[in-house]
Amino acid sequence: MNKLSHVAFIMDGNGRWGIKRNKGRNFGHLQGVKTVQKVVQLSIKLKIPIITFYVFSTENWKRPKNEINYLFNLISLYFKREIKNVIKNNIKINILGNATNLPKKIRLVLKDTIKKTSNNKKLVINLALNYGSKDEITESLNKIIKKKQKITKNHIGLNLYTKNLPNPDILVRTGGKKRLSNFMLWQLAYAELYFLDKLWPDFNEKDLKKIIKNFKTVKRNFGKI
Repeated sequence: MNKLSHVAFIMDGNGRWGIKRNKGRNFGHLQGVKTVQKVVQLSIKLKIPIITFYVFSTENWKRPKNEINYLFNLISLYFKREIKNVIKNNIKINILGNATNLPKKIRLVLKDTIKKTSNNKKLVINLALNYGSKDEITESLNKIIKKKQKITKNHIGLNLYTKNLPNPDILVRTGGKKRLSNFMLWQLAYAELYFLDKLWPDFNEKDLKKIIKNFKTVKRNFGKI
């Protein structure tokens, strides 16, 4: 039976979910947060140590400004309101990505959240914000060159945003698209990939349990027979 250490999620379909209900893309993002909360609670219940959510990519800056502002305000408000529950549930929050380009308001909220949850151990939640895997790998290589080290797989891994984390065992992408969208290209080399047609707000406990059940019995060769 395969050991499960890390599950990553590409939460695709929030905007489409809201539009399908004639309530707009932002309403879909709001519902998407509720799904995140359900996944977090189930992860605690199932004792999954690490989960990663692809929240905002380096390409998402191309979206309408009002949608971007709504997303950032949603994240800020969530942590302001829920920080006590996050701490109570012994959850640690990490950020993967280049936070320097994020609005000051959300940077301050995230910095405070990271500080207050730094010693928590029950569940690690990584939020990929202003994240692009190609940028991450390029940045890693530049760090190695600056240190005058030899470029090796080990050195590249040690200079990624995820340097202190095991690679994801599972990637779940909702929304019906079968692509990685510049997400964890290095880290997902040997992950089991699960693509679901349903939109993120419709993703539920039954879906995740089914995926985990499948993962635990699948044969993982890692190049061997």
